[in-house]
Order: sequence, then C-alpha cells, then structure tokens
Amino acid sequence: MEYGLAVIVLLAVVAFFVTGPLRSAEREERAEQQLREELEAAKEAKYREIREAELDRRTGKLSEDDWRRIDRELRGEAIAILKRLDELG
Repeated sequence: MEYGLAVIVLLAVVAFFVTGPLRSAEREERAEQQLREELEAAKEAKYREIREAELDRRTGKLSEDDWRRIDRELRGEAIAILKRLDELG
C-alpha cells in the first residue's frame, strides 16, 4: 500500500516537472495574445483620436496650427503602437 502511494507521488512529481515547459510556453502565449489585444485596442483608440481631431479642425474647434501639432503627436503615437505590433509578428 505504501509502495503504491510512493509510486503515485513519484509519478505526480515527474509529471509536474516534465510538463513545466509546456505550462510556461502556454503562459507566454497568453501574455503575448493579451499584449496584442491591448495594442490593437490602443491602435483603434488612437485612430479614433486622429479622426476626432480632424473633425474638430473641420468644424472650427481647432485652429490649423493646433490641429497640425495634435495630429503630428497622435500620428507619432500611432506609429509607435504599429511598430510594437510588428515586433510581435
């Protein structure tokens, strides 16, 4: 009886260590997928900000100079997000 329990415990320990890399890879994949989803959401939000700034310029809420400054900043931020997405592959 004790011998059987020892074998079961030993098998459980071995299984734990053998599947360790698989669990680690799974966690990395989930983390990468979550990062990708966050970056996609940030990209869409940045595009929305760019469109809103363009609308504000057309409706006269922003001067041409203010719009250019804001647009340049927003597009720079969007490019940074796109580069990070490209790095993920």
